[in-house]
Amino acid sequence: MDTSQHPHSARDFQVSRGYANYVFLLLFLLYMFNYVDRMVVAAIFPYLKADWGLTDTECGWFASIVTLIMTAFVFPVSLLVDRWSRKKAIGIMAVLWSIAAAACAFTKSFTQLFTMRAAVGVGEAAYTSGGHAMIAAYFPEEKRATMNGLFTAAIPMGTAFGVILGGVIAETLGWRYAFGLLAVPGLIVAILFFWVKDYKTVQMLKTSRDGDQTVKVKMKFGDIAREFLNTPSVLFTYAGYVGNTFVTTALMNWLPSYYHRMDGLPMDKAGLKTSVVFLLAIFGAPIGGYFTDKFRRKHLNARMSVPALSSLLTSLFLFTGFTFLQGNAQYILLILFGFTAPMFAAGGSAVTQDVVHPGLRAISYSLAQFFMMLLGYSLSPIFVGYISDRYDLLTAFKILPLFSLLGAAAFFIGSFFYVKDLNKVEKVRLKE
Repeated sequence: MDTSQHPHSARDFQVSRGYANYVFLLLFLLYMFNYVDRMVVAAIFPYLKADWGLTDTECGWFASIVTLIMTAFVFPVSLLVDRWSRKKAIGIMAVLWSIAAAACAFTKSFTQLFTMRAAVGVGEAAYTSGGHAMIAAYFPEEKRATMNGLFTAAIPMGTAFGVILGGVIAETLGWRYAFGLLAVPGLIVAILFFWVKDYKTVQMLKTSRDGDQTVKVKMKFGDIAREFLNTPSVLFTYAGYVGNTFVTTALMNWLPSYYHRMDGLPMDKAGLKTSVVFLLAIFGAPIGGYFTDKFRRKHLNARMSVPALSSLLTSLFLFTGFTFLQGNAQYILLILFGFTAPMFAAGGSAVTQDVVHPGLRAISYSLAQFFMMLLGYSLSPIFVGYISDRYDLLTAFKILPLFSLLGAAAFFIGSFFYVKDLNKVEKVRLKE
């Protein structure tokens, strides 16, 4: 399909390219430190088990409680982002999660650490949805998947730094220092974000008939609900997110322990081996975004068809690696998994912004977060811990490819609805 005449091409928010890149850099760094503070706990599971006598399931709860709390708060906080201020909401959230992450260093029991990890979840609740809304405003639509892919690269970087540095600091100074020291950089960037330019809140209006005239009226809750329920492509995108994030979250949290047990590696080296896998996402996410935008010039539904293909490849790599291989051969397949696993996110996040009213962008991505956190992030660490306690980690990992396959199917089906959903979106120019 030739898309040269498609009207979605202008930058929504008129700022210089340099300033847009500066804001993007701050967003990227906050996202990276978001994952550093979230994932450092995965590097210290063995220390917590030794100090407090915890089970794998209990350790899994330190990862899952963050996303469970995020799930509870993501929609109301995203509503605040869309209806109040992007920069203030993002800055406040980042300050809160950084302070809570640092406070984890002073906990002395399961309950205390569990509570502070929950507070981290409150702070991180809607950062991603606010970040994607600002990227959609600062960059033109034809670059949206590319920029979202670059933004998503912060996840593997933050994960790698959290696991590697967390393991090294815990091994040399103690696990409490890992929490405290890694919380400081995010707090610094959070303070800087309060001074960026923000766009005026977009009124949520719909077109209505008043006799023979067409008028604009304010959307009610039912109108907002119908906006999403009548947009199949975004609903299937949410399902695609669930399938893929279930897999990546499970491996982020449990692959270090897998290498610790299977290969007898100390946690700092096990964390390093795991981080190599997820560092490939630094390339996979932006490359996925680049090719998604490139293919979209001829095939407008590429933002769903490309994620469908990458999700299928992810499933095949995991199935082959954990079912038939071991040692170095298995590790090569996991390296390939690390490259393809994040490719879906660039196109998927762009879809959440493309096919909804501009005044609902943060809410749109927050719904993706809600479903992937409730059914993906929150459940997968506990699921793997549960299966591991009854069988072993390898058995749990063999089940994971089914979830990537679910994601591939969701994106593929949704691709048939994307163009129709895109063409019905109202165009709104954003103002400072």
